[in-house]
Amino acid sequence: MAGNENDEIRLGSMLYTLVEPRKGHEVAYNRWYERDHFYAGCMVGAYQFAGQRFVATRPYKDLRYPIDSPVTPDPLTGSYVAIYWILSGHHGDWNRWAVDQVNKLHANGRMFAERDHIHTALYNYEWSFNRDADGVPAELALDHRFGGQVTIVGEHAEGVTHEDIDRWYRETRLPESMNGSDIALAIRFSAMPLLADAPSDVPRVEGVERRFMYLFFTDGDPADSWPRFAEEGDALKASGLGSLLWASPFIPTIVGTDTYTDQLW
Repeated sequence: MAGNENDEIRLGSMLYTLVEPRKGHEVAYNRWYERDHFYAGCMVGAYQFAGQRFVATRPYKDLRYPIDSPVTPDPLTGSYVAIYWILSGHHGDWNRWAVDQVNKLHANGRMFAERDHIHTALYNYEWSFNRDADGVPAELALDHRFGGQVTIVGEHAEGVTHEDIDRWYRETRLPESMNGSDIALAIRFSAMPLLADAPSDVPRVEGVERRFMYLFFTDGDPADSWPRFAEEGDALKASGLGSLLWASPFIPTIVGTDTYTDQLW
């Protein structure tokens, strides 16, 4: 798994893991994840070059829509999301290491039973769009420590291609929604399959060929920008190109503290 010294640092794929600690175990889960699993299960691996955790407290969960979503069947679940960047050209190497490592942690009692995976999936990086001419590159988004992050999951309509919907976002929707706003960066991803021997507690999601994901990063509190995101579903529907499956705001966790663990519900 030795890397090529000439590899450019380019975002290639993403691990997106949305998890819910079980009630009464919030603090223990938070400490286990940030003090052990964030590193042992992810960041020590080859080709994984950035990671960040975000949280949705109850006020942010109340902004989620639609209520009936295949991403989070209960909108109050999925309190924590961890996002990791994988180096372009090395997804297969990283994925093999990641599955073997987490299976090893399971075998050695290094996992945390009192939590549930809500949406844990792999995504291929497609492209990014900056509000500013010289904005933060996608590769630096997790290290820049933006004020917030908003996840949008959509599905293109029958007969519509990813290229069709990408063109609409790039030429129409993103310039309209991001210009003059607190929304600094949008990153587009498409779903990728898990390995067959990935841990069994991670639910498999079928029929995702038509789905797409955007991660939006905001300079300030994402709630302040929510009126623009609240229009996303109607704008997508009006375009005739697809439908919105899930929209959710998050704020960064405060690493090394238990802040927000008592505000999830």
